[in-house]
Amino acid sequence: MKKDIKFHPVTGVKMAIVKEENKEGESWAVYLINNNLIELETLMITAKGYGTVSGEPKTTSVLRHVIAKLEATSFVRIEAIDPALFVLNNEFWVSYYILDQIFDKKFIFVVGSVQEKHMTYIPELDMHGILHT
Repeated sequence: MKKDIKFHPVTGVKMAIVKEENKEGESWAVYLINNNLIELETLMITAKGYGTVSGEPKTTSVLRHVIAKLEATSFVRIEAIDPALFVLNNEFWVSYYILDQIFDKKFIFVVGSVQEKHMTYIPELDMHGILHT
C-alpha cells in the first residue's frame, strides 16, 4: 500500500516550461532537469491540466511518460505544450528511483505563472522559461 512506502524529499530535480526557437518559429516545451550527481532511474511522469475557463470547469487528458534513465546533471524534453493550456493549472507528477529508493513530487505551474514577463534564463538548458523547483 502507498502508506507503507517511505517517500524521501526531492532535491536537485526541477521542471521548466521554455520557449524554443526553431525554423518554424516559436514553440513551448516542458523539460525535466536533474541537478543531482547521480542518475535517476525508471522515471514516470503524468501531465494534466485543470481549472476554470469562462466559469466552466475544464480538464485535459492525462498524458503519461516513462523514461528509463536520466543521467546525472542532465535534462530531458518531456513534451511540447500548447500555450492555449496556460489558462489552466498544469500539473506534472514525477516519480523516480535513485538506487532502490523511490522519490515523488508534483510540480504545478499555476494559472498565470507561464508568461513571458516571468521568464528567466535557465542555465542548465541555455534557454529562457519558467522554472519550478
